[in-house]
Amino acid sequence: MNTYQTVKARILYLCEQKKMSIHKLATESGISPSTIKSILYGNSQNPGIVTIKMLCDGLGISLIEFFDTQEFKNLEQEIK
Repeated sequence: MNTYQTVKARILYLCEQKKMSIHKLATESGISPSTIKSILYGNSQNPGIVTIKMLCDGLGISLIEFFDTQEFKNLEQEIK
């Protein structure tokens, strides 16, 4: 799994855990639903850290909590 896929999976997992729809996440985070969908559907494969921070704010978690998973810890280097 690459970084983009890991970020996408983490967003979907957290939405599921918090029983939050994409629309609700958009409302809570101040990000348009189309921006979130662009990330989830692969049109935007490099979301910025500010966007991820805003998503975390909407989810009620910190950046540390977002990235503190085994999947992120096991990511291989993107540039080889």
